[in-house]
Amino acid sequence: MFGINYRDSRPIYEQIVDEVEQMVVHGVLLADSQLPSVRQMASELSINPNTIQRAYSELESRGVIYSVKGKGNFVSPNGTMLRERRMEDIRTQFLALLETAKKIGIDDTTFIQWIKEQGGKNV
Repeated sequence: MFGINYRDSRPIYEQIVDEVEQMVVHGVLLADSQLPSVRQMASELSINPNTIQRAYSELESRGVIYSVKGKGNFVSPNGTMLRERRMEDIRTQFLALLETAKKIGIDDTTFIQWIKEQGGKNV
């Protein structure tokens, strides 16, 4: 279910955080679904349980998951709002890029053509 890329320069806990967030954004992990226990995931990934706990703590602070004492960690109903937040972040970045492009003289037609060219590609 989860994987670690040891060639990735990011810390392992960040990779786990990103992977869980991606699974929530793509609907693989649904609201109120239970995540593997810290020990179970640490065992499956052959990593220190403290690393998993750090990832879960980060996810909880971001509002992606919540914990229930004695029961485990679950995907937050607010976790589905993660997609909307990400889309808004992308929109903000896009608008900033568009503004920069206009400042250096790139017209709308060129910008739209670039977008169309990327439309059929897996980026």
